[in-house]
Amino acid sequence: MTEAGVGAKEGVGGGPSTREDAAKGTAGGGSGPPWGRLPWRRPNGNGAVGASGEVRHLGLVAALVLLALVGVITQPDNFATSGNLVGILALASTIGVITVGMTFVIIGGGIDLSVGALMALASVWATTLATQSYGPVVMALCAILVGTGAGLVNGLLISYGRLVPFIATLAMLVAARGLAQRMSDRKTQLIRPENDAIEALSTTKLLGLPLVVFIFAAVAAAGWVLLNRTTFGRRTFAVGGNPEAARLAGINVRRQTLALYAVSGLCCGIAAIIIMARTTTGSSTHGDLYELDAIAAVIIGGTLLTGGRGTLIGSILGVLVFTLITNLFILNGLQTSDQLIAKGAIIVIAVLLQRRGLRGPT
Repeated sequence: MTEAGVGAKEGVGGGPSTREDAAKGTAGGGSGPPWGRLPWRRPNGNGAVGASGEVRHLGLVAALVLLALVGVITQPDNFATSGNLVGILALASTIGVITVGMTFVIIGGGIDLSVGALMALASVWATTLATQSYGPVVMALCAILVGTGAGLVNGLLISYGRLVPFIATLAMLVAARGLAQRMSDRKTQLIRPENDAIEALSTTKLLGLPLVVFIFAAVAAAGWVLLNRTTFGRRTFAVGGNPEAARLAGINVRRQTLALYAVSGLCCGIAAIIIMARTTTGSSTHGDLYELDAIAAVIIGGTLLTGGRGTLIGSILGVLVFTLITNLFILNGLQTSDQLIAKGAIIVIAVLLQRRGLRGPT
């Protein structure tokens, strides 16, 4: 029986509550897509449910425009330059790729605190002398495999070990950061000149933009298609919205959870390649507090921390908002502590708006 066909097993909000009732409702000429009988609703094209997602997107776009105006007014000679704008996009590419994976995890009802440490571990492993001796292709493949493998470990601990995602990924954060420090002996590992193809991803430009920006765009586009145009995406929304109902609907919740953390780990591996290209190094200090930035971007983008609803476009806009804020603070010579305070205030406001929206009429 297909996922759609068994969707009527679980009644919600006065619908059929047993298999017999569901069968009667179907036999009785019940029409409409199976999404109406499932405990989740089919996302629209931008990953949100209903018009609220589009409204939030417009709000984030307005925030970007407002921040750009602030930059033009406060730093007219420095902000609106091609070099600064390219720098903003390059900076957003690393955290943006991580945010794509984080969006999948949070929509699926989980959380991943280890993304920054996994990126650091992948960068260190890929820049060891042994790995570099095989060339840039093997270095990139190593980073991807390390990130994906660590993500699979997270997924196994959560889905089959039944650990709480917060605890499992917190343990991975500590272990991965420690392993990265041990492998590098707390030293920064430089990429050899013969492997400058990695650095070329940051220095080579296409249409005026470095290649790392196009990598970010490709990951975001692939993530959007996977989330909004495939069965995998529909199952992600289902598991995040109601795991038990998703199980009754025929979805393997454990396997789906495992896959979500693997996707997050894969994104960490790709982000490690980008950070290596931008800094020409592998270091255990890479990705410090990236997990907080990624979670913050996902939250202000409209994804619920409880899972089941979210939009990848909103998450990407959230990344751009935070990156632009960071850029404005740097240009205006403000302290890092002020940046953190501003980001914290934005997160609190975003969560309060989410709670208010959930309490409002549907």
